[in-house]
Amino acid sequence: MSEDSKEAFCPKPLNLTRLRRASAGSLSSAMSPARPCAPEVLGRLNWLTPLLPPLLLLLLLCPRASLGDCRPPPDMPNAQASLNGLTSFPEGSLVTYTCNQGFTKLPNKADTVFCLKGDVWSEIEEFCNRSCDVPTRLLFASLQDIYNSQNYFPPGTVVEYDCRRGYTRNYSLPKTLTCLQNFTWSKPEEFCNKKSCPNPGEILNGHVNITTDILFGGLLTFSCNTGYKLVGVTSTYCLVSGNSVDWGDPFPECQGSPPTSNVTPAPQKPTTVDVSATRSTAVPRLTTPSHASTPTGKGTPSAEVEEEFLRPPQMLYVGQLRHRSQGLVGNLGASSV
Repeated sequence: MSEDSKEAFCPKPLNLTRLRRASAGSLSSAMSPARPCAPEVLGRLNWLTPLLPPLLLLLLLCPRASLGDCRPPPDMPNAQASLNGLTSFPEGSLVTYTCNQGFTKLPNKADTVFCLKGDVWSEIEEFCNRSCDVPTRLLFASLQDIYNSQNYFPPGTVVEYDCRRGYTRNYSLPKTLTCLQNFTWSKPEEFCNKKSCPNPGEILNGHVNITTDILFGGLLTFSCNTGYKLVGVTSTYCLVSGNSVDWGDPFPECQGSPPTSNVTPAPQKPTTVDVSATRSTAVPRLTTPSHASTPTGKGTPSAEVEEEFLRPPQMLYVGQLRHRSQGLVGNLGASSV
């Protein structure tokens, strides 16, 4: 490069003689140091040229926190922040903490922080502390409503229960539980007893079987005697009915007739009529006009009647007596014609 070209890019150093002659007004500007020429500056930066692309890429991938976002929120005792894998949070971001196992959030204490302007998180106080778990759930009693919305039970807390439907209060025992110093609940006593259903008795031509008892939740089963059919339910439970308890279904009936016996009845003895033995004088004697013998050689009807009535007394079957009586009446009628 020629001297003229260099002078075009880099001015010559100031002449001190000229500076002395310069006026006071232009002295300050004349004394300003000469800036290095562009070729010299670029020459000094040539070693940075290969590093420019990686530096630009690193700048693009740099986390936003470097641009003014909040860093991860502060740690809190006995709690963990829900970060969802993030390492920086823009202004207005919200982060919620969760108490560690065995610790409970204190009532009216915040468990959330906000990212404010200037890489600052909102203030938060310790909000997790040891507590008993939710009070014990009991089969015979329910926790009073006032405690259902409560989740913090420090040692010494006392909770009360009410008997469930189907149970009656046993006033000899307390209906409370207490959170102990080891953060467990006291052992509950059975301060509610089951109510009793009415005595089922028996069903006609059948049986009522009590499987356990007749208290709330008890079970009955039904069966019929041989030859009878069960009409209705085969079982029923003792259930809640209003403010009391009762059997859940109407009792069944046993309908039908007992089976006939297969034993052949013994033959009955024939019934006899004891005709008193009397003399012929006590027997009515029927006299009729005499007639000649019939061509058949038999006697006349009058003779047959007389013979029948004068026959010696004997034991006659009822059927024979009836048959003979009818025969005699018939003979009498024929003889009168």
